Amino acid sequence: MIYTVTLNPALDKTVEIPSLTVDAVNRITKMRTDPGGKGINVSKVIGKLGSKSIATGILGGDTGHYIQAAVEAMGIETGFVFVEGETRTNLKIVDPVLHTNTDINEPGLTVSEEVAEWLLQNVLNWVEQGDFVILSGSIPKGCPKTVYRTWIEACNEKGIRTILDADSEQFALGLEASPYLIKPNNHEFSALLGRELVTPQELGAAARELMAKYGIQEVVVSMGGDGALYVTADEMIHAEGLKVPVGSTVGAGDSVVAALAVALERGMSLEDAARLSAATGAANVMCSGTQAAEYEAVEALLPQVVLHRLAK
Repeated sequence: MIYTVTLNPALDKTVEIPSLTVDAVNRITKMRTDPGGKGINVSKVIGKLGSKSIATGILGGDTGHYIQAAVEAMGIETGFVFVEGETRTNLKIVDPVLHTNTDINEPGLTVSEEVAEWLLQNVLNWVEQGDFVILSGSIPKGCPKTVYRTWIEACNEKGIRTILDADSEQFALGLEASPYLIKPNNHEFSALLGRELVTPQELGAAARELMAKYGIQEVVVSMGGDGALYVTADEMIHAEGLKVPVGSTVGAGDSVVAALAVALERGMSLEDAARLSAATGAANVMCSGTQAAEYEAVEALLPQVVLHRLAK
């Protein structure tokens, strides 16, 4: 089973505003709402890929109950804990004329360290050997910056493989606990290493550097329009970016994480995992809001994925 953890979920409201103008009246031409937060987005895509997951996290208030009901209506099992306060609503503005995507995110709930520990113990009671736990997204106010490191250490003790997709300090601290797989983008990776990494070869060398230092088994670096790099101890594959019409880039990275988790659960080769995740990411870019693409869209893109094996 795959468990997704969203410590700071959100209700994502996506609006379309042609020619968005600052300091002026702007009119919305389209609008949709979706349950969101990186882990929840991952669970939505896992379902479309034909696998099961359990979405966990911390919710609050009427918005939290709405999110839980919406997630369960998609056929996704949940294991959320509820706290006082109201789960945030995030606004995503898509401008089809200027081809921009603008995020305006609320700060979210304030959550104590005890609540995060409570959720962790719940998950540890549920997981079994062979399961995966995906830790992704921002953390709420009140949570210690070491929360992902704590989760990874606890999962490692039970023999549970973890996937880490987080930002800045939470990402750096999480690495110290040796997650099984990490998925930074090239900008996050460059910031972490303290030097600009541009080419697949440079990113690959840096990935092997981190793997040796922290005991990470797999590194996947997303490179925007240039595709993604997939690195293990024995292989290095660059998947070219697919040229598709852009509906929304929000959640594209989450869809890649979902495909990687499904590939790991099914025991797929690195080449097949790269192909599936590249196609899944592109298919989800074509969707509006943070809705997950249907598998038929992913399947249609699979033959178009171009892979290059790089020297170790």
